[in-house]
Amino acid sequence: MELKLHKFGKKTAGKVKVSDSIFAADYNEALIHQVVTAYMAGSRAGTKAQKTRAEVRGGGRKPWRQKGLGRARAGTIRSPIWRGGGVTFAAKVRDFSQKVNKKMYRGAMRSILSELARQDRLILIDNIVLENSKTKSFVEKLNELKLKEVLIITDEISENLYLASRNIPCVSIVDTLEINPYTLIGYENIVMTKEAVQKVEAWLA
Repeated sequence: MELKLHKFGKKTAGKVKVSDSIFAADYNEALIHQVVTAYMAGSRAGTKAQKTRAEVRGGGRKPWRQKGLGRARAGTIRSPIWRGGGVTFAAKVRDFSQKVNKKMYRGAMRSILSELARQDRLILIDNIVLENSKTKSFVEKLNELKLKEVLIITDEISENLYLASRNIPCVSIVDTLEINPYTLIGYENIVMTKEAVQKVEAWLA
């Protein structure tokens, strides 16, 4: 299949041929949901930890005798109902990650890219060349393409591109090694350079 190729900040510059298996694949909502959920679960720290009544320091002696004092029975001062006691059902360090094999992950990436292309939310450009690192100049080029909330994927992030884009809200720059399903579905539009498309095709082929 062919997609429109734009010059950065200008009108259509032509067309570029892309792989049908990557940019014209069927939309698999269930697979995308599973992979995105697994990705988000893998990002959780899981480092929360609390102490049970067995782990809290102290409480080795029965605070008072069982009968005769008119008070409630107590076996330890580290009971969960006491101040300073352990925690009932204490949280422990855990791993939230879910298993997703390579075939599923790549299948979800193909499905997302294909759906973006069908909705005209995937914009291909020939290259991003900035003469300076001024944010104003970069915003003007984005406005010419009518882009506001956008993820730009390049094969290499230049210093001028990084400096010009870092203070713009809802605009992010990543290289082909950083893209993932969660990032792709989080933006209204996706801009990819021609070189980035070639790298993605080599990866997902």
